[in-house]
Amino acid sequence: MFDMSSSSFMALMALVRGVLVSKSFRLIFNRVQKRGVTSCIDASAGLTDEQKEFQKVAFDFAANEMAPHRAEWDEKEIFPVETMRRAAQLGFGGIYVQPDVGGSGLSRLDTSIIFEALSTGCTSTTAYMSIHNMCAWMIDTFGSAEQRHKFCPELCTMDKFASYCLTEPGSGSDAASLLTSAKLMGDHYILNGSKAFISGGGDTDVYVVMCRTGGKGAKGISCLVVEKGTPGLGFGKKEKKVGWNSQPTRAVIFEDCAVPVANRLGHEGQGFSIAMKGLNGGRINIASCSLGAAHACVELARDHLTVRKQFGETLSSNQFLQFRLAEMATRLVASRLLVRQAAVALQEDRDDAVSLCSMAKLFATDECFTICNQALQMFGGYGYLKDYPVQQFVRDIRVHQILEGKPNTNSYRNSVPHSADSCLHNSSCL
Repeated sequence: MFDMSSSSFMALMALVRGVLVSKSFRLIFNRVQKRGVTSCIDASAGLTDEQKEFQKVAFDFAANEMAPHRAEWDEKEIFPVETMRRAAQLGFGGIYVQPDVGGSGLSRLDTSIIFEALSTGCTSTTAYMSIHNMCAWMIDTFGSAEQRHKFCPELCTMDKFASYCLTEPGSGSDAASLLTSAKLMGDHYILNGSKAFISGGGDTDVYVVMCRTGGKGAKGISCLVVEKGTPGLGFGKKEKKVGWNSQPTRAVIFEDCAVPVANRLGHEGQGFSIAMKGLNGGRINIASCSLGAAHACVELARDHLTVRKQFGETLSSNQFLQFRLAEMATRLVASRLLVRQAAVALQEDRDDAVSLCSMAKLFATDECFTICNQALQMFGGYGYLKDYPVQQFVRDIRVHQILEGKPNTNSYRNSVPHSADSCLHNSSCL
């Protein structure tokens, strides 16, 4: 009787599985080259007709209004204000802001679908738009009726742009240790301190600022809306970055900056809660931008393999590269499923929402960077040239693994076992 050890059996099964995958994937390339991979990663799978409609609008806008200018925006560091205002005319300036103040009133899942589509055109610009949307949502959700009607309409049309000010030179992921102070004097807060790495800083009009109005820790933090032109509001030099070059990044500096009490969102001490709730959606948004970049890179790699010849054959005939493209498609689809699951959980305010948002951001940004980086590798030396867009996706997407909570810091890592523990005891997460 034939005897086989467990390890040998597993090795044999892996080999058989590999042969089957190789054969089926070779058929995809040889018989329906482009259609095969495209159908595997179809971003519209499982969506409603309405969602497919605005997804198509976003894809078309990305292809026609963003992609043709992506390289120029990157090279010349252009903040494409007019392009974003045209996007706002389609409802993309306040996607999940309520309609009574000019928003589109869409769901978190709808928002993820739109940002993924837009990001295929320009990841850097879409990432800024996602931050702007988050700021508009924070004002819409936590602001008074007066504040909502004062700020949101112009943010939704993108006649005015917003920046989110949490990170400081000495406190990044450890947000509760921030030092920027706001002392109450009459009907104003006197704001002193600085914020670092602020997207849009210096070019935007509205700054949603987390500052310390009370004692140490999270409960001493409040949220103020600071308007451009306020005396005492200043900016550092424009940073030179590896990617995200279509959005300016500067330090935002407060020197005895007088902000009306009327510009405080929520009550004193609520700022940290507002910041974290904003970031739950922010993590889904940035993960969605990663999906768009990865989607574009899979398609770019697929097209390159079908036309580039080596040793008398197209690269699509190479079994190793077939495996690699299959892995990239798998990573993309798995990431998308997790991100959309997190979006639904957040929309429904489920107990596992925070855990899923952290998981989605961690998983999708890592996997999507791997996809983009592998796509560049498939292009060989051409992928390293700025004439080819794959390198820009790699540069733009790299920072997604850093912002909105780095995976290698204690504050973010602690959420992973927390998430696992929550999911093990929560059937909705499983």
